[in-house]
Amino acid sequence: MKVDPRGWVPPFILLAMIWGSSFLFIKVGVRELHPLHLTLGRVTAGTLTLLVVLLLARERLPRDLKLWGHLAVVAAVSTALPFTLFGYGEQRISSVLAGIWNATTPLVALPMAVLAFRIERMTARRGAGITLGFLGVLTLLGVWRGVGGSELTGQLMCFAAAACYGFAIPYQRRFVTGRSVSGLALAATQLLLATAQLAIVAPLVAGAPPVPTSLSADVVGSVLALGALGTGVAYVFMFRVIRQAGATTASTVTYLIPLFATLIGVVGLGERISWYEPVGGLVILVGVAISQGGLRWPRRLLLFRQPRVGVTESG
Repeated sequence: MKVDPRGWVPPFILLAMIWGSSFLFIKVGVRELHPLHLTLGRVTAGTLTLLVVLLLARERLPRDLKLWGHLAVVAAVSTALPFTLFGYGEQRISSVLAGIWNATTPLVALPMAVLAFRIERMTARRGAGITLGFLGVLTLLGVWRGVGGSELTGQLMCFAAAACYGFAIPYQRRFVTGRSVSGLALAATQLLLATAQLAIVAPLVAGAPPVPTSLSADVVGSVLALGALGTGVAYVFMFRVIRQAGATTASTVTYLIPLFATLIGVVGLGERISWYEPVGGLVILVGVAISQGGLRWPRRLLLFRQPRVGVTESG
């Protein structure tokens, strides 16, 4: 049955815009908020949004305690930690760079899936894609300039945030997905657990959060946008795209997020970029596309043939 693109393309584009704009909102938020407080406000707003949606959909949170344990790991590694690391990173680099670094997630996810969780197999094509992707990372860093200091620290923090996602994705595939629980309920539980984790850690590390009335309207709006839109409504759009177009199509939103992040950062914040930053980002995206099967090159260009594997490849 042919899927009508009018059903999934609009939410797909909105999803890319929402997640691409998140880096601008983070940049605005850390002007007045500690990264931990920004993340706490973000996940709290996102949790409340998804709980309302869950209530309207008449769905329940999962009851399996073992599943809650796995979701606690996912909440820490794919929500609390990377959101905070991006906040720390954007205190030192532009939102454009942070958005580009987000695209490196699959470069970490695939090796983790192969080496740590053994749910994928490495092939020549995937290895070539990962190698090309990391050449893009070196280009993005501008290693020939002798990068160092605060800028390097910020870039490495954003890369570490993307690496957290890269670990969480195969972890979820190994221990969470495939259960008879809706994606919406899983996402709401994950955010609920992340909120609880941050409510404990944030005051210990960053002190008591500021009173909302002491913050500017821009910062309050950014926190609400990050939570209600980027961490709440975006999940609803994602599930709609998955239902109508499939998970493989939904995953290609990865390619659009850096484009929107760059456009919004340049136009909205007046950020400047050097030539090698978008070039590095493009090389990374091409490497990711090759490793995921989105781009295929002639077999004669491979140094050796790809072995047959029993695991279905994406793309």
